[in-house]
Amino acid sequence: MKKILFVIWLAILMANPAFALSGSHSGTMKMEFDLSNHANGKEARLWIPYPVSDKYQDISNVHLSGDYVEAAIYTDKVFKTPMIYARWKKSAKSRKLNFSCDITRQERLDKDLPPWETQWDPADYAPYLTATTLAPIDGPVKALADEITAGKGTVQAKARAIYDWICENMFRDPETNGCGSGDVCSLLLTRGGKCADIHSVFVALARAAGVPSREVFGIRQGKKGDTDVTTWEHCWAEFYLPGYGWVVVDPGDVRKMMLKEKLSLEDAKTTEYRQYFWGGADPYRVKLGIGRDLNLTPPQHGGTVNYLMYPFAQIGEETLDWLDPKTFTYKITHTSR
Repeated sequence: MKKILFVIWLAILMANPAFALSGSHSGTMKMEFDLSNHANGKEARLWIPYPVSDKYQDISNVHLSGDYVEAAIYTDKVFKTPMIYARWKKSAKSRKLNFSCDITRQERLDKDLPPWETQWDPADYAPYLTATTLAPIDGPVKALADEITAGKGTVQAKARAIYDWICENMFRDPETNGCGSGDVCSLLLTRGGKCADIHSVFVALARAAGVPSREVFGIRQGKKGDTDVTTWEHCWAEFYLPGYGWVVVDPGDVRKMMLKEKLSLEDAKTTEYRQYFWGGADPYRVKLGIGRDLNLTPPQHGGTVNYLMYPFAQIGEETLDWLDPKTFTYKITHTSR
């Protein structure tokens, strides 16, 4: 029966040109960094999000070069988020690094979700049920989560109720700096932000309702030819469904498409986007990592890092503004195949 329902759903999806399966997308991503113009006489250190292969993406033909004195690939200790680390001596006059890799990303469709849920132990998913610095799960967040999920007895029903609430009550604010900081308490007052904001709210509400969830930090690929994707970072979310596994959701892209196409909640196209991004993710994205409140490897100076979606650098003990690539200085390009 499940297979029959999935075939019917697939036929409907294929009949809709807005959501016809795009299969996969491939290209080469290049990152160029030059920290030479920052203060001399201080050690320079750089951490870069490092994409790795998984079920939905293949990373190959990796190249790393530069005039650093040290470079290696590490992960953080809690979430195993991969990162490239490079260091330049205090005496270095030039501080350059180039990284490139080939990427093939598959469209992700978590659509054949089981109507039942197996037994599970919340202790096994503790990192995805806890609060973070900017995303508490008590107080007003818990109260709202309880209100949204009232009467919902399953993990899937709770997650869907929160997804629908996000789609209907938040909006994309194009004036937000970068992808947003994900300050959930402020966002529940303003309701506007970008992808990291919107999905931080989803994750906080889900965790407050007892649903394991996490943000996924990445970057979009260009669709044709050579594209400057320096500011194309993108965040989405996943929740854990017992008996199935992690399910992808992207209410942030629902609100982005509504803004881009000037859609209302009542438009049929909005309904299509809401259906697609519940368990759907296009192939024009690359996963970089997960985790909030990160301690990098080797350790950075100062407090934890909110998330590692942008490159992170320190000159001495001063952290550069990763949202200002022209000053930082870095450039990310993508060449589609």
